[in-house]
Amino acid sequence: MSDWIASRGMPLSGEVMVPGDKSVSHRAIMLGAIAEGATRIEGFLEGGDTRATAAIFAQLGVRIDAPSEGVRIVHGAGLRGLRAPSAPLDCGNAGTAMRLLTGLLAGRGFDTVLVGDESLSRRPMRRVIEPLAAMGAVIESNDGCAPLRIRGGRALRGIDCTLPVASAQLKSAVLLAGMDANGETVVREPHPTRDYTERMLAAFGADIEFAPGFARLRGGKPLRATSIEVPADFSSAAFFLVAASIVPGSELLLRKVGVNPRRTGLLHVLRAMGADITEENPGERGGEPVADLRVRHASLRGTEVPVECVPDMIDEFPALFVAAACAEGTTVVRGAMELRVKESDRIATMAAGLRTLGIRVDETPDGADIHGGTLHGGGIDSHGDHRIAMAFAVVAQIAQGEVRIGDVANVATSFPGFDALARSRGFELHPA
Repeated sequence: MSDWIASRGMPLSGEVMVPGDKSVSHRAIMLGAIAEGATRIEGFLEGGDTRATAAIFAQLGVRIDAPSEGVRIVHGAGLRGLRAPSAPLDCGNAGTAMRLLTGLLAGRGFDTVLVGDESLSRRPMRRVIEPLAAMGAVIESNDGCAPLRIRGGRALRGIDCTLPVASAQLKSAVLLAGMDANGETVVREPHPTRDYTERMLAAFGADIEFAPGFARLRGGKPLRATSIEVPADFSSAAFFLVAASIVPGSELLLRKVGVNPRRTGLLHVLRAMGADITEENPGERGGEPVADLRVRHASLRGTEVPVECVPDMIDEFPALFVAAACAEGTTVVRGAMELRVKESDRIATMAAGLRTLGIRVDETPDGADIHGGTLHGGGIDSHGDHRIAMAFAVVAQIAQGEVRIGDVANVATSFPGFDALARSRGFELHPA
């Protein structure tokens, strides 16, 4: 299946359990692999990206059992027990895997080569390479992009660095390299980003302290295996939050969604737009805050997205663009240059698609002005970007005409079964 046909559906209703958090699933495999003992992961995302990470660690000599769907048992090799692979390590479409692995493998005693698919091979890696080089790593690239060759046998040293961009992936790469470095590694951010890596390192027993925008780690301390319960992925939940907000008569309950405050910027922005979203049954899962999210249809109005919220919702902007297109008035986005270098140029791709459907979008280098209006049918190219494809499946539910969404196969990297789950809750969405 490469295309979807979507059109106006029914009011959305019922309960939704979206798959496990992709970011947490990646990190649980990685830290479990370099810990001592067996780590049990429940709620593991069975997506293409996270399976690629698990397959890479199998190549590195780590035994990973899958006794049932969504469960992994990682038999850790210890901090320095990984083995040299016999072939390049294929990250597929997973930018998280490639960037974090670059840090984790930078201080090993053997060479590794990281490769990815066509989309990932266009994404910038120099921002990761440069701070790791300052730690003593030697990493060769294709003009700052994959494939990356990491030269082994280099002794790493801790550094005190201020990152040039607010990026949880970049921060995590430096911290993972710091695990294998001499001395302290200190990372400062221009704006706080999600702290999944810091929280999980602490759960595995690393010598780390952190606060919003800051982390300090002392290298060399062995990690101990633990149990990880992966919360439901907020980025996946975002599409249903927006869908129920814009489709009249809708009410959905999304169960056990991760609500890490460094991840839920979209929640705050949607509420500022008038969305009716409440949190119920707050708790904790795998060291991460979770809650059930109840969302009902509401009339949305345009807003100016606070720049300080941007790092906390960087993966949710395709969903926000949909909400903005359906709102009364104009929504203003600035400070989101990072969207230009995701799986696609998400500013340009969302703007082009919404214009096709009749919405006026004025692009800027770091954002856009989205003018809410009436949506029509049309053909959309998702450029192989999973979040773009799901965003247009959502917006089609109130369009005045059929929407054909092309190149949707990569949805399986983050949300396998999205189309079936969406149909079960009222979406009109089918293979072309």
